[in-house]
Amino acid sequence: MAPAAPDNLLHTLERTFGFLTFRPGQEAACRAIVEGNDVLVVMPTGSGKSLCYQLPGIVAGGTALVISPLIALMEDQVATLNSLGLRADRIHSGRTRELSRTAALAYRDGKLQFLFIAPERFAVPGFVEFLARRKPCLIAVDEAHCISQWGHDFRPDYRMLQRYFPLLRPAPIVALTATATPVVQNDIVTQLNLQQPLRSIQGFRRKNIAIEIIQTPPAARPAVVIQTLAEASRRPAIVYVPTRSESDALAVTLSEHFRSAPYHAGLATPRRAEIQDQFLGGQIEVIVATIAFGMGIDKPNVRTVIHTALPGSVESYYQEIGRAGRDGLPSRAILIHSYADRHRHDFFFNRDYPEPDVLDGIFQLLTSKPIAKDALAKRSGLDPDLFDTALDKLWVHRGAQIDPGENVTRGEAGWKDSYTSQTERRAVQLELMLRYAAADCCRMAALVRYFGDRTDTQSSCGLCDFCAAEQCIVQRFRDATMSEVRIARSVFRTLAGGFAKSTGKLHSEICPDGKIDRDGFEELLAAAARAGLISLQAAVFEKEGKQIPYRTARLTRDGESVEEGEPLHLQLRDREPRSRASRKSVRFSKAHLSKAQAPKSRPQNDLSNRPLLEALRAWRLAEARTKKLPAFRIASDNLLHGIVEDQPRTEEDLLAISGIGSSFIKHYGPAILRIVSTFE
Repeated sequence: MAPAAPDNLLHTLERTFGFLTFRPGQEAACRAIVEGNDVLVVMPTGSGKSLCYQLPGIVAGGTALVISPLIALMEDQVATLNSLGLRADRIHSGRTRELSRTAALAYRDGKLQFLFIAPERFAVPGFVEFLARRKPCLIAVDEAHCISQWGHDFRPDYRMLQRYFPLLRPAPIVALTATATPVVQNDIVTQLNLQQPLRSIQGFRRKNIAIEIIQTPPAARPAVVIQTLAEASRRPAIVYVPTRSESDALAVTLSEHFRSAPYHAGLATPRRAEIQDQFLGGQIEVIVATIAFGMGIDKPNVRTVIHTALPGSVESYYQEIGRAGRDGLPSRAILIHSYADRHRHDFFFNRDYPEPDVLDGIFQLLTSKPIAKDALAKRSGLDPDLFDTALDKLWVHRGAQIDPGENVTRGEAGWKDSYTSQTERRAVQLELMLRYAAADCCRMAALVRYFGDRTDTQSSCGLCDFCAAEQCIVQRFRDATMSEVRIARSVFRTLAGGFAKSTGKLHSEICPDGKIDRDGFEELLAAAARAGLISLQAAVFEKEGKQIPYRTARLTRDGESVEEGEPLHLQLRDREPRSRASRKSVRFSKAHLSKAQAPKSRPQNDLSNRPLLEALRAWRLAEARTKKLPAFRIASDNLLHGIVEDQPRTEEDLLAISGIGSSFIKHYGPAILRIVSTFE
């Protein structure tokens, strides 16, 4: 590929795209590609990643192959390129065989400048050989984080790409993603076998997005969405929900107030395309999408992105809020969640990641002699869904080989390390998302640090609910009481002299009488942090091989200078919408994953409902005898007192009690709810 002169790149940039200058990182990436070098581009959503393959593709001539997992994104980009007078087409499962064949022949005959392909297409026998008859000018791998098992959206079809690319060389490869931590970046380079690639890693700061995070019970979240979007200036909007059914239901509710529609993978392709076109054209103001389905919609004037539940990772959260404000105008990202959201994640985690022993049971049945999948399933004795999930994981991690006829043979013996690492990484991703939601620091600065951008030293965005509480639209604040101010002054005296202490120790030292509970104390510290008087830092210590998270507090310069009689103006979040245990870490039922911290102790001298407590203790004793375990291994005294105090009526109520997870509910939830109901 011949080098492109600077004026050629700039001339094409202006003539084709109408831009007079490059954005940061674009020119270096484009130059490297047209010179035949591999490139890794990591740029935030809306910062111009697509130009990094589109411009080199035009300048170099020939046809650029673009691999993308998102049908909606393909459709949008093909339409955009065609509107610019360029020749682009696509092949994916949403198109008819006839249309796909037409696109393939156009590629063969040199009539296309861009051909977009879904990754699974490469597995079709003879397809790569067909492409290789006429080498592409470059290969662009969009959403490249999908190739990494450390990424938030790992897809096996991407993992297979590297085996096909040698036939298409010497075309340079450009991998593009908006969400890749340093670990994922390195894995992308390795898995795609990029040759000494230029790495264009640009800033992750979105200067026009104000982030708010509020804790609200699930039943109250639709009302928050309606209230948030009531003002016309906050629309168009994207609302992310966890499931297809919630997408449909919430869209119906919102349609009573706004022009709304659901958008998820369960809709027929024509219907999705119709909704997408209406949203892009302004006929639909609010689109309700599942977080599991990549939107891939490039709409520049989205003013608000709302999450109605906790995302599974910081990576996916960042990618989704990045769809707001691509036009550079002020926008908002609002996350509505509660601690009960972990139940859903726990359920899907346990469903999608069987215990290693389950996989090993299948592996031990395999030999070098092929066995039909159905026969293997019967021999395993596993539930069909569990078997399918386990075999798929075993195949992904190369412990099993499966031919097109679904005959299975034994694969590599080292699959278990790979699978265990991925499983633990998934747990860590959710843990980090929980910590992000509970953190008391600038929301945008925390995202910048998460993605490893050390060049960005800005500590305050001036927009989020930490930096600009007075500008919040959903989060409520109140003035500190006189009692809370006195406690805050005690904190300042304790930390004076540059000392740092864990917030747990501070609470036990300053509030031994329990005048303010742990959650209230943590919120008071958060208010002091928002006022710039203390800094709060997340930390981890190891105990018996387990990592236990905690936070430390230290006075800032302003905090050190606070005089004893000086007025303190502290704004605390209103605790009304907060759920108990909001600062707990996620607890998975997997034995090999780290456990959460022990639940906070509750006062146990309230005998107002002694009969219920005794009934629960009797139930616990019976269970312990049956399982031949100590009673505390069934349920702690602290947990029983929590049940007595809250008197839960539903599984969701149970999840709000500190120390209860989905595994506990699965085994004991119905029995506990029956006992509680008899004492109402």
